[in-house]
Amino acid sequence: MTATAPRYMTRFRCLADACEDTCCAGLVVTVSEARWKRLRDAVAGGPDAARVEAFIRPDEGSGPGAEAAVIAKREDGHCAFLDERKLCSLHRAYGEAVLPDACATFPRVATRWGERLEVAGSLACPEVARLCLLAEDGVEPVPVSEDVAARPEIARRLGGDAWTGHAEAVRAVAMRLLQRREVPFASRLFALGQLALRLDGFYFQGTEAFSDEAEALLADVLRSFDAPEVLAELHAGFSDIALPGGPWAAICATVLKARLGFVRSERFAVLARAVLASYGGAESPDDVWRIHSERRAQLAPGLAERVEQYFRHHAVNHWLRHPFTDAPTLLDYVFRLTLRAAVLRWTLFGHPTVVSLCGVEDSPDARTRLDAAAVECFQLIAKHVEQAPELHSLAQGLAGKGGAETLGRMLVLLKGL
Repeated sequence: MTATAPRYMTRFRCLADACEDTCCAGLVVTVSEARWKRLRDAVAGGPDAARVEAFIRPDEGSGPGAEAAVIAKREDGHCAFLDERKLCSLHRAYGEAVLPDACATFPRVATRWGERLEVAGSLACPEVARLCLLAEDGVEPVPVSEDVAARPEIARRLGGDAWTGHAEAVRAVAMRLLQRREVPFASRLFALGQLALRLDGFYFQGTEAFSDEAEALLADVLRSFDAPEVLAELHAGFSDIALPGGPWAAICATVLKARLGFVRSERFAVLARAVLASYGGAESPDDVWRIHSERRAQLAPGLAERVEQYFRHHAVNHWLRHPFTDAPTLLDYVFRLTLRAAVLRWTLFGHPTVVSLCGVEDSPDARTRLDAAAVECFQLIAKHVEQAPELHSLAQGLAGKGGAETLGRMLVLLKGL
């Protein structure tokens, strides 16, 4: 065993045509020069040669992330090679080896921290969402074979400067904070924001080397946030902050409405319209906030605990799936995670099934229905919202200039969590 992964990845098996969605729609699939050549060689002289030439086109993007080609989509947004059985016609005819890396590895994401490989999954896959969110032990790290990554040779590598070199230690403290259940989820995110603010002045993207003083300061800050009394104090301070909920509701509604006009997915459109309608079409954000608050208060305690597990697992998986070193600062990363959680919370409590469970006693049937609604919400938001340019632009505008200003604005997002 030379790699680690959250336990749910050891249970993952692609459902193929039995899946309620398809990864062959809604995602941009790029093709490297080597994979493009391999595919063209495999289909040469056969019935699929013309289709490969027609539907795999040079990538017109630029920059270090650009690949040689992209796979064309049909009018309905599905991959041109998806057949009537919801299966990949290229995979069926020529095997996994001819597939682009994105197709062969999804929903797996592999990252090398030095010599150690980590494999996580994308909640844009319904089966990953189910396994990650619903099992109590789903996000526990376990040793695995590198084969879990499907193509470990293409794993992304991190390391080389002080920013990435200290990332594992910082992330370990953050993950422990997220798992501390003695305070509400929102208080844990607030604590992460405070941790990020403490590090903001000397630990950020581009930090190439640390002085001995900076090393000692980082260690001292991380050690302090592992202390139980620090989290308790932060929770008490956060609980005393009173903010209106209308702005929170308005931000969440804006995100969902913005995506409706861009996403070519009937499942997403049905969910988004149902969520918006469930809030009664209320024009006033304060009225929407009132409706949301009433629903949360009416959810049975056992079901509410179940919801907390969804968000805890989502947050932990986010830290595994998306290295925070991609962000300019740790505070920016925590702010964006909080925005994602806010949109998810608002969407979940607008899901018609969750609305129908408000005021209902906890039972196995109620939990089954709640689980199904959660998987649908988290999966569709992960696939169609979380990586959308609109969300990133909104996050950039909302975050402000950084530092204490960003943490102050983050409080608005924490209101509904």
